[in-house]
Amino acid sequence: MPLISNKRLCAFVSGGAFLGEKSFTLIEIIIVIIIIALLSALSLPGFGVTKERTLDKEAKANLLSLQEAEATYKMEQGTYYPAIGTTTNVINDINANLKVSLPASGTNWSYALVNIAVENANATRVGAGGRSWTILLPPGSSDIPTCTGTGCP
Repeated sequence: MPLISNKRLCAFVSGGAFLGEKSFTLIEIIIVIIIIALLSALSLPGFGVTKERTLDKEAKANLLSLQEAEATYKMEQGTYYPAIGTTTNVINDINANLKVSLPASGTNWSYALVNIAVENANATRVGAGGRSWTILLPPGSSDIPTCTGTGCP
């Protein structure tokens, strides 16, 4: 008894389907490819919105961390960081003085601490959107960051 029947050998050599079996036509394959392309084109814009929402949550979480770090700094030093009447946006200085770990500027957000008239912390979106999140310092004055600019939720 041979390992491969003549029917299978002929189909294998010719590259076609077995006799009596149906295969997909070129039109059917093209239609499936078009449907997959349309579905992926419809879903891609949704991923951008999800990414922006995630980045907003990152900024709000970092601002709340800054708010708590400012309260700790005030208890230890007797004043807020930076000195009254100044602003700082040097991430390394903010991280070192407030003992936080904000991501480096230029990634998604740039952060600034403002101590002019009203204590607040800002996160400004780098690149797309042009929006900015702000939270007032000290804690308790405003525990919800507010958004300004285009693309705010």
